[in-house]
Amino acid sequence: MKTSHFVVRRFKNPSGACSWRTSGWLHGVRIRRNFKTREEAAAHKAALEIQALQATASLRPQATCLAPDQLREAEALFHRIAGCPQSLSFYVDFALANYRAPTQQKPLAEAIGEYVAFKTKEHERTLLSFRQLRAIRYELASLQAHFPNALLSQFSAPTLTTYLERLEPSLKTYNNRRGLLSTFFKFSLQKEWVLSNPVEKTVQHRIAHRRGSAVTLSAQQSAQLMEYVEDYQGGKMVPFFALSLFAGVRPCLFSGEILKLKAEDVRLDLGVIRIEPEVSKIRMQRQITIQPNLAAWLRAYPLERFPIVPINAKNMRRAMVEKFALTHDVLRHTFISMHVAKFRSIGEAALQAGNSEAIIRNHYLNLKTPAEAEEFFSIMPKRRAPAPVIPVPAPAKSAA
Repeated sequence: MKTSHFVVRRFKNPSGACSWRTSGWLHGVRIRRNFKTREEAAAHKAALEIQALQATASLRPQATCLAPDQLREAEALFHRIAGCPQSLSFYVDFALANYRAPTQQKPLAEAIGEYVAFKTKEHERTLLSFRQLRAIRYELASLQAHFPNALLSQFSAPTLTTYLERLEPSLKTYNNRRGLLSTFFKFSLQKEWVLSNPVEKTVQHRIAHRRGSAVTLSAQQSAQLMEYVEDYQGGKMVPFFALSLFAGVRPCLFSGEILKLKAEDVRLDLGVIRIEPEVSKIRMQRQITIQPNLAAWLRAYPLERFPIVPINAKNMRRAMVEKFALTHDVLRHTFISMHVAKFRSIGEAALQAGNSEAIIRNHYLNLKTPAEAEEFFSIMPKRRAPAPVIPVPAPAKSAA
């Protein structure tokens, strides 16, 4: 096959008249055509060259109602799906059936405001702990600080992965951040502010839990602590430490059970402490038996005069934490380990503490001896309980 090359030459007809001839080869066919003027011949040459170029590039002239930009987009889409198992129509039909545009381009700051307000109402209805609400507020405030002018639709898995990995966090911290953001984007998805949850495409790390035995106090350390507490500012912190150490009430002064426990739920007359669902960390009711030594402490320092959480409790507790190097929940851990040692019942200890039996077995069993547990539950206050007030009957009125 000859190459497609066209030329325009002056040509003299047999009649003697002069004309301009376009000649060359197209698709293996020789082309020769005469024109009266050079301009006409040149235009025909250009048209033939375009046809030859289209043939070389597999281009074909077609009549279409598409605008030039639409035609270019269609060609680009066919190139993108080259090698795909389905046709362009299939992918277009799928998008039309499944795509839902966001109802609006929601700014991140507005979305966070609405989500935090929603979670605050859940907290007010006791459906969410203060500790969890605080974590949500902190994490979303950090997200907003990192992306102050962002729209929700702009977030992708790579963007969030970079955010989650900031400052090289531990795997647990990374997973905690990821969980908080995931619930936020699920809320946004329900509100139709986003089309999908980008957090689902980020990595969630698997962590091998290797928590060992709980950190506890010995009976001797517990006695020294309570002796100091009893002498500190007239015993203001005695109920707080007695309930945490001898009953295992969760002692956190930010979101712990001790903060929400009411004096009327400490029933010395019945010998029990009632932990209601709104007080419990796990939102389940439980009942703690008041041991004889705890009853002695609560009678010597009655809750009517000594509040469970007195004014300035955080600062007073801090002084004792520093003096005795108290770790988080060490008082509660001590109670559980002493309880299971004294009564030798994993099930009963689990009920009293609000834990599973597996937790008791793995972290508290056999930390203490029965003898030390007896010593622990024999720690008594120096102060004697006030004598009960016996009402004196009024003298009978003499008959007139």
